[in-house]
Amino acid sequence: MSDLIDCDALVVGSGAGGSVAALELARAGRSVTVLEEGPRVSTAELAAAAPADSMRRLYRNAGATAIFGTPTIAYGEASCVGGTTVVNGGLLWEPSAALLDRWAAWTGYGGYRQVALAPHFAEVARRLGMIVQQHGDGNADSRLLARAAEQLGWRWQHPQRVVSGCRHRNQCATGCPSGAKQSMALSYLPRAEAAGAVIEAGVRVRRIVHTGGRVVAVEATAADGRAVRYRPRTVFLAAGPIGTPVLLRRSGIQRRTAGRQLALHLNLRTVARFRRPVKAHQGTMFTAQVQEFSDLGLLVMPSNLTRGGLGAALAGRSPKTVNSLLEQWDHLGMYTTQVRMQGSATLLGAVGGAPLLRHGLTRADHHALRLAFRRTARLLFAAGAIELLPPSSSAPALRNAAEVDRFCSEVRPRDWELVSVHGMASCRMALPERGGVCDDRGRPHGLANLHLCDASVLPGASGISPQGTIMSFAHEIVGRHLESA
Repeated sequence: MSDLIDCDALVVGSGAGGSVAALELARAGRSVTVLEEGPRVSTAELAAAAPADSMRRLYRNAGATAIFGTPTIAYGEASCVGGTTVVNGGLLWEPSAALLDRWAAWTGYGGYRQVALAPHFAEVARRLGMIVQQHGDGNADSRLLARAAEQLGWRWQHPQRVVSGCRHRNQCATGCPSGAKQSMALSYLPRAEAAGAVIEAGVRVRRIVHTGGRVVAVEATAADGRAVRYRPRTVFLAAGPIGTPVLLRRSGIQRRTAGRQLALHLNLRTVARFRRPVKAHQGTMFTAQVQEFSDLGLLVMPSNLTRGGLGAALAGRSPKTVNSLLEQWDHLGMYTTQVRMQGSATLLGAVGGAPLLRHGLTRADHHALRLAFRRTARLLFAAGAIELLPPSSSAPALRNAAEVDRFCSEVRPRDWELVSVHGMASCRMALPERGGVCDDRGRPHGLANLHLCDASVLPGASGISPQGTIMSFAHEIVGRHLESA
């Protein structure tokens, strides 16, 4: 027997999209219940925990979800109240008019252009207190990058972040220990609760029950192991770019199209050694992003330098190499190059409840990765680096442009060590004949009271950190629902 709970609006997932739904529905006077599979973790708990412990607690599969292929890609996403906004860098970029126009032309839906989404982004930025992150104290790795970009005549920008009183603890990726980062757990969700929403953590949704084109129940397992059957009037599904298509398929919804294409941003991690001390661990995640090649989906920026993060980047190298670098800790910087993948990943199914994913890295992607590393190396040498460790543990350290050219001519697809933290477009909003999973109200084609409102509905890879785009889309989707209800 299952506990039966009748509710008005049920929100599955509490990340960037689900939190928007929770707040806007609660503010409109709806009775809202939010179900989150992961735990609720306070700022005090984050401050008291070691980063490795937070990684295990906050991330799905402890941050080690594999996307199989050549090579295997390590994919990271959170599973906690607030979702991935708890472990991201707090970046908030607005999608460009050109990108939204391209998406509108492809999807057949014209209502998500800049004229519609810009007011939503402005409201999100206001609510979260978006700032332009200046260099401030420390952040020498960012200063070097900015000066090198200027020397080369390349465009760079200070990042837009949702932080209040950042203390530069350098732990963005394992949960901000000071509470400065305005994640959904500290912003939208508490406001939703103040408006009457109820958040239930540790609840795993098993299936969405539907008949006659309507959702009639949502079956879940509570934190204490009880079977619970919710009977909502409306469901907003925001379980993430992998979790959402997994749940749809498990429920017999859009089985052929959900999860067929998952768009990714790929990250190359390059360790740079400088002659002079940089002390890159002193500062925030980054204060300069090189955007000269953003039209190609290529961005370069420093990343949080921690001993754990360095260890992960060097996991395939010899202990001797790792120890040598740790001895030169103050002279190191770690840099991320984000590349928009042209191929896509596919959700093949689920084994024991875990998603099975495979990607199709194309020749064009391999070429883009080589191009991205060449430009990153040029930038870092201009910044004063005397040695680079490329994102391939089989390659030696590189000390000049000739060695970089040799590496790029010899590197094979399977040699790359790739990470991704941005998945999108697994349940794309588009007309059915164009391969879309849901319509312009986020409803899977054929269902009337189920709305998707997370990264899965984006029509493609954004090329920028996607939180601002996800939240803008979610505001529009929820707004359309409230207008028509």
